[in-house]
Formats: sequence, C-alpha cells, structure tokens
Amino acid sequence: MTARVTVVGIGGDGWAGLDAARRRAVLGAEVVLGGDRHLAMLPGDVTAERVLWPRPFRDGVAELVQRFAGQRIVALASGDPLVAGVGTTFVELFGADAVDVLPAVSSVALARARMRWPAESVAVLRDHRALPRELSPGRRLLVLSADRHTPSAVAAMLCDTGFGGSAMTVLADLGSPSESRERCAARDWGAGREAPQLHVLAIECVADASARPLGLAPGLPDDAFENDGQLTRRDLRASALSRLAPSAGELLWDVGAGAGSVGIEWMRIHPTCRAIAVEAHPERAARIGRNAEALGVPSLEIVQGRAPEALKGLPRPDAVFIGGGGTAPGLLRQCWNALVPGGRLVAHAVTLETERVVIDARAEFGGELTRFHVEHSDQIGSYTGWSPARAVVQWAAVKPRGDEMEETL
Repeated sequence: MTARVTVVGIGGDGWAGLDAARRRAVLGAEVVLGGDRHLAMLPGDVTAERVLWPRPFRDGVAELVQRFAGQRIVALASGDPLVAGVGTTFVELFGADAVDVLPAVSSVALARARMRWPAESVAVLRDHRALPRELSPGRRLLVLSADRHTPSAVAAMLCDTGFGGSAMTVLADLGSPSESRERCAARDWGAGREAPQLHVLAIECVADASARPLGLAPGLPDDAFENDGQLTRRDLRASALSRLAPSAGELLWDVGAGAGSVGIEWMRIHPTCRAIAVEAHPERAARIGRNAEALGVPSLEIVQGRAPEALKGLPRPDAVFIGGGGTAPGLLRQCWNALVPGGRLVAHAVTLETERVVIDARAEFGGELTRFHVEHSDQIGSYTGWSPARAVVQWAAVKPRGDEMEETL
C-alpha cells in the first residue's frame, strides 16, 4: 500500500498560528512526524502518535513513512514546506500525487517583509557556499543558514572577495515572540562568532576597492581559476559555452576537465544547471573542487578517472565538452551516443592527431569546424606587438532529435 502524507507548515508562533485547515489536519491525524521542536508545539488534545524524524533524514524517511501506510499521516515542517523544506523531499520520494501541502508563511517571506525587500529584488540562497556566484554591487541576498556558524562563514567569504563592507542582518526566530535582528558590516562580524540557531541572513552587497565582480557571462578571466596550464582559455571557453548552449536544469559532461573551467562556468549561468567534471589526474581533480568552491558552484560533481572508462554509469548529458583526451579510442562516439536527442557536443583539438579525430567525427555526425587563432598584445622591447597562442580547432555538433525515435525502437 502506498503511503499518503499531508505536510503541514508551522511557524515560530506554533500551534496558536495555525489556521483552521492546518489544525484540522493535525487533529485528524493518526501519526504526526516531526522534529523535537515542532512536536513540542502540539497541545495535549492532539492524540496522534508522535514520531521523530530519522537520522539521517533522507535515507530513513521513506521507510518510516511506509511503515505507517494506510494511516492518516501528517508531517510538520517549518514555514512553507516547499521552500527548501521537507515537502520538497517528500514530493521527490513519493511523487506529487501522494503528498498534500498546507503551508505557513515561509521564512523567506517573513525575512523580505522585515527588510521591506520586494520579491523581485532578492536572490535566495539555500547553500551559503553559492555566494560567490551572486556577488555584485547593490545585490540583495537572503541566505537560508544551515546553523549558528553560517554568518561567520559568509562574513569570511565576503571579506575574501572584496565585499567586506556589505551589510549583514541576522533575522532570528522569525514569527516567534523571541524574534530578533542584528545588523553589522561583514568585516565587523568576528571570526567564530555565533548567531541564534534559527535565522535567515540578509545581505546588502557593497563592493570594496579590491572587489572584482565576475558576472555570469561566459568567459571569466583565466586567472579566476587556479590552474597548472591545463585550462581552456577565456576566448575559447566563451565560444565553447555559446555552442554548448546551457539551459536551466541541464547536465554537462566536462571530459578531460583540467581546471574545471567549462563545467564551472556552465553551472554559474543558472543555479539549476548541473555538471560532472571527469579528470584522470588526481591533483587536477582536487584543484577542480577548489575552483568550484571559490566560484560559487560547490555542487559540481567530480569523477576522477580516465575517459571513456570513467563515463560508464553516469547520467545521460544534455551537453558534452571534450577539452582533453580526444584521441582516446571510442571517446567521441561514446559521448555522442550518450547525448540526449537535441544535445550538444563541443570538442577542442590542439594536436594534429586530435584534429584528425574531430574531422572524422564531423564527417560522420555533421556539425561545424572552426579554427581559432587568438593573439594578445605583448611587450616587444619598448614597443607593443602581438603574441599568438597555439591554434585550436573546435568541432561543435547538435544531435538530431530524430535520434529519439531510433533509441526507442
């Protein structure tokens, strides 16, 4: 029997703040699931069995809910359960048809109300490590803090990136009788200082003289990436990303990732873009992780291994970039076959051997070949001249959507 769950949002004002519909749901339940804090808010006339969340939550909650299948189950959640809440997890685990949601006012809405910030003027971060992606002068951010240490981590990030003058407002226990707020510049928030456990962090970004906002357009400066020389250079990276054409929610394979620049920039374009960086060299794989953290895309997945073997078992990509290892036998064909219909593949070739591979691939799969000769100004004694970089051949192709029919036959 499939279990059905009603997720009830409850605010800082507890049982007193519940409307009639949410009270009826809780009073009519046979089982109420929740954390210590939420279960303690229920009055004595709630007769349902009270069950604490399992730990770890996601691994154990499906089994817990299924144990009570056939009974009226209510799960308590903070505020709006579909704003970084358990409602989202329940829908993912059980499907939308098995979950009813009765929300309270979300902590995000309360924080915006306290700051007088219109919704369209604010970006909401569910992971403070994504902060570097969002930084620009005048930007308003709300961070859903993980714990009392999050403001210290955020303050350090702001100072390290030249935004130490940004105003941080800690909005604690929103909607409860003990609600509070504290405001100071990021540089004045002492290292190790703790905030109340339950809070939302509001940030008004102010750039110092040392700030270097990077923006979201493809083609970040090369020195934005820690690298050992194995880096897709700025002008080529911008060209490759324009042909990879990232869209919200899509997945990229960055094969032979080097410093991880293409996969990182793919993920910076939209917060739902996903990428898997495949890199054989262990030091480079570790460097990719550091670059991803520094540039605000900590969820970049890194697979240490040599393609094409390391590609086995990975989810099908919407786009593939091959920056290194293009001569590996069967690599281009395996990547092409893995692409979803309508997917895009871009490969770069520096050597004659890799050029032969991409020329053959273009003859078989179509697409376009482009040869790039990039020159940068450089000093020649007391004068300025042009210094040429090594020429690069780029193959870019789109997998026909008609292939979808073939794959289903």
